[in-house]
Amino acid sequence: MQPNSCTRLVPSSCGVGYFSKTNCNLLVSSAALSSMYFFCFSRAGAACLGSVNLKGRSCLTLKDFSSDEIKKLLWVSGDLKHRIKHEKQYLPLLQGKSIAMIFEKRSTRTRMSTETGFTLLGGHPCFLTSQDIHLGVNESCTDTARVLSGLCDVVLARVNSHSTLEELDREASIPIINGLSDLYHPIQILADFLTLQEHYGSLNGLTVSWIGDGNNVLHSFMMTAAKLGVHLKAATPKGYEPDKSVTEEAHRLAKQHGTQFILTSDPMEAARDSNVLVTDTWVSMGQEEEKKKRLKDFHGYQISMQTGSVAKSDWTFLHCLPRKMEEVDDQVFYSSRSLVFSEAENRKWTIMGLIVSLLTDYTPRIPMLKF
Repeated sequence: MQPNSCTRLVPSSCGVGYFSKTNCNLLVSSAALSSMYFFCFSRAGAACLGSVNLKGRSCLTLKDFSSDEIKKLLWVSGDLKHRIKHEKQYLPLLQGKSIAMIFEKRSTRTRMSTETGFTLLGGHPCFLTSQDIHLGVNESCTDTARVLSGLCDVVLARVNSHSTLEELDREASIPIINGLSDLYHPIQILADFLTLQEHYGSLNGLTVSWIGDGNNVLHSFMMTAAKLGVHLKAATPKGYEPDKSVTEEAHRLAKQHGTQFILTSDPMEAARDSNVLVTDTWVSMGQEEEKKKRLKDFHGYQISMQTGSVAKSDWTFLHCLPRKMEEVDDQVFYSSRSLVFSEAENRKWTIMGLIVSLLTDYTPRIPMLKF
């Protein structure tokens, strides 16, 4: 059966075929129509993601977001990047809106990406350090959440404890965004996956290998990769494994989405046949007293060209920055395989895409990204 005005291409349990509007019988499409299938399925996928609405939601962890919701965030981010950076359009989507940025921990990328991105969209960012606001000290988190709910439209909080975010979210009537916590770093992972989508053209089937500490960034990879069809391998030294409950959820997600999730303590085993090698700081803020012990425990975990020698021929490198020499050598960090500076720039476009999605009903104008 050839497609016509009375047929619609849909996925089904027996493959992909056409439903007739008149008799609703499923007729399986032939190989001769494969190219048309791809075009129609892409349009159907775009329509499906187009119906995803995140307005009013908070983003504490990507564990709370479905596959389609994460794809929609990446699509919106890619759309804003194309329209603003490449088409030079002015999009005052956040005109008249303000964001409170609470920073218990310093940051270059989180502050700059959020301030410049929010301003570029016509909004007003308000930066609040521990000198300006004392969460749970001079004023309770409950009272702070309620006060800010009446003064601004969204809060981004970069905090020491994830429980602070959860309390803010319980008490606020506006969206709360996790700018980083001890448990998760969701806005970093959105930037990472947009960077990989741009470089490889799609995400499904890629293998990402984490080599380093079982920290908040790895936790966010673990809550996201399977939902995008990405296999994840992680090598951490013994005693530095990811959180047990996060690990259990990652295994469940991998099983649900048909991907692989592998934990090991061998960096070369993790790197083998991988498309992407990723690491992060071995000594996070607040762990300075552990530096000497950590450097000893992470010996052998530096990413080098030798690490990449067992990866796939198209392997690339990511690091959320700032970077130290012990984590990755210069030969990799400054090579053509390193995507770290595109990754850093995409922090801006993805935080813009996230905020626009949480505050507006914006629909992307560019074709849906291939995932």
